[in-house]
Amino acid sequence: MGDGRRTLLGLACLTIALTAAPLSASAQKMSEETLEHGGRTRHFLVHDFSGGKPAPTVIVLHGGGGNSANAADMTQFDVVAAREHLLAVYPDGTGALPGGRVETWNAGHCCAYAMENKVDDVGFISKLIDGLVASGRADAKRIYVTGMSNGGMMAHRLARELPDKIAAIAPVVGAVFGDEPPPSGAVSALIIVGADDHTLPGAGGKVGGDRKDGAIARLARPPADHDIAPAKAAADYWVKTDGCRDPVESSVAGAKLVSWSRCRDGTEVDFYTVANNGHAWPGGRPGRAEADPPSTAFSASETMWAFFKRHSR
Repeated sequence: MGDGRRTLLGLACLTIALTAAPLSASAQKMSEETLEHGGRTRHFLVHDFSGGKPAPTVIVLHGGGGNSANAADMTQFDVVAAREHLLAVYPDGTGALPGGRVETWNAGHCCAYAMENKVDDVGFISKLIDGLVASGRADAKRIYVTGMSNGGMMAHRLARELPDKIAAIAPVVGAVFGDEPPPSGAVSALIIVGADDHTLPGAGGKVGGDRKDGAIARLARPPADHDIAPAKAAADYWVKTDGCRDPVESSVAGAKLVSWSRCRDGTEVDFYTVANNGHAWPGGRPGRAEADPPSTAFSASETMWAFFKRHSR
């Protein structure tokens, strides 16, 4: 097996599922769509619960080694989207293997195929947003991005490079690397990390941590070319960007919260550390037997929607 193939297969540790399971909620209008960008045919799922009106739109990015259908099942975000009449969009990253089962995002320093091949994922998501708005399905002032792990890293990058299109982000068990340039505009950010995450360690360090077992430890080369920063660095980045002050600490069911609401241009930053949660989507589904179990006391999907609906461009 070549290095690239082993790298992609090993990225299972960056997501809590490689295999998609059936969706638990049926979309009123569910479509599998494509667009051409960067010499590639890019794929994405659109689950339209809007009722025919331009709707708030949540783009959900799978983790490294995952795919769009897996993201829908793992996050269970369709449950929120159906109740709130949203447009939920699940794009696919890119990978070397056929069939679109093991894919990554080019979040800068991570991950694997997309990073190594310098895939223009920012351009892809930008074009995707434009198309959804032009079709009359998405409300241009209420575009939100979330993602798991490598998808969470990508959410940070999208907010940095597309602040004129994205109203807020909610990375889940993602990370920053500490050398990110400042964006050209303020963006609200809700950040969720797991207190027991050893794949992206809270203290920072290499992707995969110091574990001697697991797929990442067996890779021919690491999926990232740079160590991650400590977990709180993600919040600090957006606090500085958004000019926030006067943090407030509190406890909520299943998590500790540090929030900054006194930020420029009406932005806000929330940083949740979820107890009893490893490298998993809190309140979601584990996609395979060996994955970290998600917290059942805290729902990432519900929490982020409560945050998103407070913000528009």
